[in-house]
Amino acid sequence: MKDNLTLLNIHNTIDELGICVLIPTYNNHRTLRRVIDGVLSYTDKVIIINDGSTDATSAILEEYSSSVHIINLPENKGKGNALTVGFREAIQLGYQYAITIDSDGQHYPSDIPVFVEALMQSEEKNLLLIGSRNMEQDGIPKKSSFGNKFSNFWFWFETGIKLTDTQSGYRLYPLKSLAKRYFTNKFEFEIEVIVRAAWNDVAVQNVPIQVLYDESERVSHFRPFKDFTRISILNTVLVTLLLLYIIPRNFFRRFKKKSFKDFLREDILGSDDSNKVKAVSIGLGVFIGIAPLWGLQSFLSIFLAITFRLNKVLAFTFSNVSIPPMIPIIVFASLRTGYYLVPHGTKDIILDEYTIESMSAHLVQYLVGSIVLASVMSVLFGVGSYILLSVFNNSSFAPIYFHVVA
Repeated sequence: MKDNLTLLNIHNTIDELGICVLIPTYNNHRTLRRVIDGVLSYTDKVIIINDGSTDATSAILEEYSSSVHIINLPENKGKGNALTVGFREAIQLGYQYAITIDSDGQHYPSDIPVFVEALMQSEEKNLLLIGSRNMEQDGIPKKSSFGNKFSNFWFWFETGIKLTDTQSGYRLYPLKSLAKRYFTNKFEFEIEVIVRAAWNDVAVQNVPIQVLYDESERVSHFRPFKDFTRISILNTVLVTLLLLYIIPRNFFRRFKKKSFKDFLREDILGSDDSNKVKAVSIGLGVFIGIAPLWGLQSFLSIFLAITFRLNKVLAFTFSNVSIPPMIPIIVFASLRTGYYLVPHGTKDIILDEYTIESMSAHLVQYLVGSIVLASVMSVLFGVGSYILLSVFNNSSFAPIYFHVVA
């Protein structure tokens, strides 16, 4: 009676929360029936996407045509495409969330309550849950364990969120918070969708699930070389988007939402980074802003800050030292600095009269001068900011400083 009551509660809760279960399937006839029956014991809100299967899948699905919603795709276009089709259908049917479960038998339908309970208990309802498998248990292929760690690293790099499993297909998606279009439509889609969800302020978390690897009946359509290459290309695209668009976008969003005083105090001076890290970040930004790296300042400052775990906000902010009003002064100072370092350099350069042509005529002088000037100013700004930050962080000076800022 207790078990029946629990199942009844799960049924009702799934209905109340607007959850459906999506099952994308391609040539998994040996395990498909078991998965469907397991899911139906928890809910009848089921959408199955037959991704152009050529085995007995269609015949099996005929048995369930009256109890589940079936979408038959004429040809196999990949798991990502099947999920996208399923998401669209679920939204049109009025669902708020979709739990996705693979049809190859590695997932246990009995873990559906884990996702439902996690959603119920979370204060954050704009939530994407990923089932976390124990990748160290017996029977897990080493290539799967390595691939998961590889994926976890890049997800952290691209979002700042640390997860234990980013490749599991057992997930709960907040349907209306997902992107409308994606770059990918195969296995790599499951990486793209969670990264872009995180960029869209969706909370992405793991929940513990069971996993079964039975090589005697499991059919995997993952092609190691082709799919790993696709995933690598996707990560390259995502990192590029992160550096060129997402981080600058987030920077300006935070800046617009706060007063300059709050932004300076909370996002820059109030960050958890040490004074040394902040000072090095400022020095890095100044160097990149002055050095002859026109057009690449934002990209390089953010990329290097991430690579060396520096303060991205500070590095990006100070890389903009070369804003248009400052460009003539920086170029002039670089040419004058280069005069003392390059044989046969010219000193007869007037700030108001220099042109692109005159600068190109003394290109070596400019390049050498700008690198040296960037290095010197980087050190001066870095050391100076370290001293100022140390003074401001001193308890006896902090109240005075924040009073002046206010």
